[in-house]
Amino acid sequence: MSNIVPVILCGGSGTRLWPRSRKQAPKPFLPLVGEDSLFRETLDRFVHESDFEAPIIVAGEAHRGLIEEQLGSAEARLVIEPEAKNTAPAIALAAQLLADDDVMLVCPSDHHIAKPDAFRKAARSAADLAREGWLVSLGIVPVAPETGFGYLQRGEVLGDGYRTTRFVEKPDRARAEQFLADGGFLWNAGIFVFTAGRFREELALHRPAMARAVAEAGDGAAREGAIVRPAGAPFAAIEGDSIDYAVMENTGRAALVEADIGWSDIGSWTALHEALEKDGDGNSTRGRAELVDCRGVLVDSDGPRVSAIGLENIVIVVDGDEVLVTTAEGAQKVGKLHGASNQ
Repeated sequence: MSNIVPVILCGGSGTRLWPRSRKQAPKPFLPLVGEDSLFRETLDRFVHESDFEAPIIVAGEAHRGLIEEQLGSAEARLVIEPEAKNTAPAIALAAQLLADDDVMLVCPSDHHIAKPDAFRKAARSAADLAREGWLVSLGIVPVAPETGFGYLQRGEVLGDGYRTTRFVEKPDRARAEQFLADGGFLWNAGIFVFTAGRFREELALHRPAMARAVAEAGDGAAREGAIVRPAGAPFAAIEGDSIDYAVMENTGRAALVEADIGWSDIGSWTALHEALEKDGDGNSTRGRAELVDCRGVLVDSDGPRVSAIGLENIVIVVDGDEVLVTTAEGAQKVGKLHGASNQ
């Protein structure tokens, strides 16, 4: 039985966590929940686990230095994308390095998982399905009518998982409430498990031009030890797309495994607040802060003391010469600020 190969995707700018997340220090490489960065937390889920191979990391050249610094002595292969083309081509580049029956566990580098043992158990169950030819998503049991996530509809039982009968993009509030009440819908965590051969077959079937271009880029790759640089010209011709649109929503072999893993995509300041420890009033602070008669307040300061009185459901972030103050509801719009887009 082949071991599981983690494929860690390092992409995106993390603008919704501005001003802490910036181009020179984006979200995956920051210690947002614990003392280690989200990237390092992702790596550490597989260290010393005998059935997981050394990971393949897919990233742009801009993040190479941060990756190498945070890797430390950990073994990994690093694929440098010639340019960002979304998740489907990035995963396909990693698949080019693997044998047909190698099991790929595709993970974003910037998610928080509070229960790593449960995560590994779910990944192993998903790998069993992947070896039977399924393309598996990890599904999170929803605890709220979240409109910022995609959903998976659970179908017939397949071993330790289920067939996926439907993918649903981010719903409006009313539809999300229906999904929560129904009980048969799970959040799509953006974590996938399949064999490299099956993924290549499905990509060739549903996005043949992309599959050909990735294969050409891989065939022309330059190698410097553990670093792989696919050829830029064929990769540049790719019309980028996500794995969800390119493959998962088109395949007839989609499955899911329910995963109670303490998952958060840390996709906004409010999502981060939910993942952090809080006091009895629901407040969470990092750095110097004094809160009086406050409830549901998040303070994150890298220096100046923040003092607040009588606030409720407010986020306050101080990073160098930038200060962000927003309501919890407004936190979803942080990425639209000029400061975030020009970071």
